[in-house]
Amino acid sequence: MSDTDERLERLESRLMLAEDQIDALNSTVYRQQRLIDRLQAQMAQLARQLKDARAAVHPRPEDEVPPHW
Repeated sequence: MSDTDERLERLESRLMLAEDQIDALNSTVYRQQRLIDRLQAQMAQLARQLKDARAAVHPRPEDEVPPHW
């Protein structure tokens, strides 16, 4: 095998390895983004629950019905 053929074969091997690594990284990024999306949804839900809980404990004066009504 010539020097050029060996170099080409090494380059092809390195390219295949790089493609495998890129695929693995893409998969990891995809899974992480799905997790981030779920965590953001949970945070939004918790923020709504906290707001509702605070409103139940400390009602705003404008939301209260005057005692003469």
